[in-house]
Amino acid sequence: MTDTTAPGATAPDYRPDRKKRSRHFYNLVGLVTFVVMAFPVYWLVVSALRPNNEIRSYDQKLWPNSITFDNFSRAIDAPNFGTAIQSSLIICVTAVLGAMVLSTVAAFAIGRFRFAGRKVFMIVLLVVQLLPPTAMLIPLYIQLNDLGAINEYWGVIVIYLVTTLPFATWMIRGFVVNIPLELEEAAMVDGCSRMGAFWRVVFPLLAPGLAAASIFSLINAWNEYLLAYIVLQDNDKYTLNVWLMNFTTSHGTDYGALMAASTMIAIPVVAFFMIVQKKMAAGLTSGAVKG
Repeated sequence: MTDTTAPGATAPDYRPDRKKRSRHFYNLVGLVTFVVMAFPVYWLVVSALRPNNEIRSYDQKLWPNSITFDNFSRAIDAPNFGTAIQSSLIICVTAVLGAMVLSTVAAFAIGRFRFAGRKVFMIVLLVVQLLPPTAMLIPLYIQLNDLGAINEYWGVIVIYLVTTLPFATWMIRGFVVNIPLELEEAAMVDGCSRMGAFWRVVFPLLAPGLAAASIFSLINAWNEYLLAYIVLQDNDKYTLNVWLMNFTTSHGTDYGALMAASTMIAIPVVAFFMIVQKKMAAGLTSGAVKG
């Protein structure tokens, strides 16, 4: 075999593929990040399966020496477990549905219509989102007390709805502006009204945005503790996060039952995310228009 290298030219320097090395580095960073974020969840589940003597032991291991389900039994048998589930479902489902309806209407109005004060309204949404609800705890309590909403479900629902509405509106607006206006105009030419074009054309294409906004709203409402603890005062109206206080008494904390109850509380949100995630993936490809 003859050497095809031109006279005076140097042989190519075969170096390791930098892209491959970079990819391995980012994969390693991603794996480390996943382990760091997933370890607290793993420890929560493992602690729920440990006997109490192992949980209180100084000799902790990554896997329990023995597995028990007594912690789950004590959590289920704790007082007001059923009423706490009922309260959380009523509050969270109502708040999420209300936030999705109002934010969709607001996002469609902001994304499609030009009206006086539109930019100011959008800025106000961002500014309101920057304010933590706990900073407004005293004014909220005073207003709810004047309205007779203390110790009522609808008082907590209003707070959760208002706190998630700005972000949900911004998120859904991003999907509205990316939907071509020509699709609505074509539907209106075919005989649909403006509202009919919205429900038949725009609304189905908003599935990814609605799914993402609903996940955010549910997590915000399901995991909130302080506002629900302040507004709701009866034990039979406490949400699940407030109900967890039952495992901390003057005699100490039942860590096993507390971890088991926390694990059960996290399951509905994870299940909802898994279901909606499929809808998000389907919504990204649905409504594609052939050229």
